[in-house]
Amino acid sequence: MLQVEGLTKHYGQVRALDGVSFQARAGEAVALWGSNGAGKTTLLKAMLGLVDYQGAILVAGLDGKRAGKAARRNIGYVPQEALYYDMSVLATISFYARLRRADGERIALLLSQLGLSEHARKPVHALSGGLKQRLGLAIALLSNPPVLLLDEPTANLDAHTRREYLSFLLELRQQQKTIVFASHRLEEVEVLADRVLLMEAGRIIQELSTEQIRRRLASDIELVLWVAEGQRRQAVDILEGGGLAAHVNGRGTVVVRLDAAQKMQALHLLEHHGISVLDFETEKEHSWN
Repeated sequence: MLQVEGLTKHYGQVRALDGVSFQARAGEAVALWGSNGAGKTTLLKAMLGLVDYQGAILVAGLDGKRAGKAARRNIGYVPQEALYYDMSVLATISFYARLRRADGERIALLLSQLGLSEHARKPVHALSGGLKQRLGLAIALLSNPPVLLLDEPTANLDAHTRREYLSFLLELRQQQKTIVFASHRLEEVEVLADRVLLMEAGRIIQELSTEQIRRRLASDIELVLWVAEGQRRQAVDILEGGGLAAHVNGRGTVVVRLDAAQKMQALHLLEHHGISVLDFETEKEHSWN
């Protein structure tokens, strides 16, 4: 469905992409993993036709250079943060539907599928971060493209909203959509990806399974959890009862020391006991050496 061969991109003397090649099949989700500057976003831009490049990109058999417009009709894109005009949800998605000459019946269908129907008359600026991401996904799906590109799809979402959004993406993968997404969140990759392309200095240096990348990251980390004030002490007791070292720090957040492979275990343990995790982050840099 998606084929990239020998992709190279220079910005002046800087080589942002250096001979990148990979394929993604229908129904497959491929994660682009790497630090800032590794080339993930430039690769997405090249596939979207936003930057010139050397090499070849084929989307559904169509060459991105020779048949650029036709190739890009097969791609839906969800940016990390999208800017919208000051219109309602319905007016916004209708505007994009007209631009893309999409079937008007898709609007009501997508609003319903993504839980946006009850918010259709609201101005976009009044939506939560999670609802804005759903709107971005709805717009990307207007023409029912077989390929979806996403840049840090859950970067600005809290833990609950993140799980909801990933469930939407999983459904799309099951519908045989090809999904390529840039990420630096292990939990995102664990849930969604079939394969992980590790990028460094504009090159794909290794292809990993989700289990392999989990093992590569399996070193001691600190998981910082934002929990409602009245539940913090209970959260610590539950985590310690599960064999994890936890405490409340001076900022009022719950900190758990564990290895990366146990991160989801800690979150599921709290969820099982009715503790609401408002957000979380991992505090430790990982080396690939």
